Amino acid sequence: MSNIDDDRGSDENAAFDGSDIYADDGSVRSDFLMHVGAAIADRDTIYLRQHVAGLHASELGDLLEAIQAEQRLSLVSLLGKDFDLAALTEVDEAIRLDIVEHLPNEQIAEAIGEMDSDDAVYILEDLDQEDQEEILAKLPFTERVRLRRSLDYPESTAGRRMQTEFVAVPPFWTVGQTIDYMREDEDLPDSFTQIFVIDPTFKLLGAVDLDRVLRTKRSVKIDAIMRDTSHAIPAEMDQEEAAQLFEQYDLLSAAVVDDNGRLVGVLTIDDVVDVIQEEAEEDLLRLGGVGDEELSDTVGGASRSRIPWLFVNTVTAFISATVIGLFDATIQQIVALAILMPIVAGMGGNAGAQTMTVTVRALATRALDTHNAPRIIRREAGVGLLNGLVFGTFIGIVAGLWFQNVHIGGIIAAAMLINMIAAALAGILIPIVLDKSGADPAVSSAVFVTAVTDVIGFFSFLGLAAWWFNVA
Repeated sequence: MSNIDDDRGSDENAAFDGSDIYADDGSVRSDFLMHVGAAIADRDTIYLRQHVAGLHASELGDLLEAIQAEQRLSLVSLLGKDFDLAALTEVDEAIRLDIVEHLPNEQIAEAIGEMDSDDAVYILEDLDQEDQEEILAKLPFTERVRLRRSLDYPESTAGRRMQTEFVAVPPFWTVGQTIDYMREDEDLPDSFTQIFVIDPTFKLLGAVDLDRVLRTKRSVKIDAIMRDTSHAIPAEMDQEEAAQLFEQYDLLSAAVVDDNGRLVGVLTIDDVVDVIQEEAEEDLLRLGGVGDEELSDTVGGASRSRIPWLFVNTVTAFISATVIGLFDATIQQIVALAILMPIVAGMGGNAGAQTMTVTVRALATRALDTHNAPRIIRREAGVGLLNGLVFGTFIGIVAGLWFQNVHIGGIIAAAMLINMIAAALAGILIPIVLDKSGADPAVSSAVFVTAVTDVIGFFSFLGLAAWWFNVA
């Protein structure tokens, strides 16, 4: 790893590769940040063009997220046309919007004209309609039509994610004609792995992998070597479902077609990797009840994203408190119950969260369906029963010895068993019911599972205690 000199403009530091700007823990090096910050403060455009302008889009994105908020706009302004707008596809939405709002539409249009269509759409989709139209109006007609078509598709669909640049040829062309076409046409995408075969109406007929083209004689016609595209992706398909097709069939790219089967774009593996990461992050955040929050969000924004489910959780907490209130007399007589209540509720909540996490992920990946649901439900109930027996016995013994009361130990053991089974059933049934009703189980499940385990845990423990000591 090379060192960064204090002389920021020295020739030996004229370029950085990926390992140069990153520390061992994967973060941007603090000394690099220091020099970039100093260059911004000194308005040293020579240093910035030497060491920042040439960074990969993902590296520049990491740099934008690492520097101070007030430095970002200055960096973009100082770089001017040397700023790679593709870096904005690698940063949080709040950072991207803040930068784009301060860029002139002429500069955005010029940069978008040089970008892949999927990256261009990613930036355009967050802009106001008026700014979108002004930027699109500055682009060549063909490119403008392509981008508008992508923007017309709903958000989070394959049509929004696709690239509109692809290679398509008629079936009667020979391999030699196809190769010559790929060599001579300057409007083809920079990289691709397959060629699509279409009829005069652009209806998709098949595809040919590049390796097959290279291994075939020039005189052979394309229709003789093409294969059926059995995994063409409808443009309206949800991006997560499209990603699952890539995973299931080990695809590198796939054709995207409209309702009439006409080729409109191509979805590539690099886009799908982004989709998988976004969907996994979204599910994780929603399980925690924080919505689409990002690290760059303001205090007010983060608070607004968390308040709704905290409010719902407040309501369910009052329900749990009401259950406890039903047994206030019993708690006053036996103080040990108040001490032990959090154990029952806490263990049930953790057990429910485990089952819920597995279930939500299985629903998201379509691994859990109507065919195997009964078996999985029985399995989770069995897990709850076994764990309830193990931890109920252990905690019962500890509680009995702690309070020198075998009855207390037996009561908490029985309550633990009941709540662990209830937690397992709630953790799998609540997400399934929410999914069947059209709600997002990742968003709604956690608060309801917690409510069930709290209510049943308190009711079983205090109810058993009240019954037992009244009988005794």
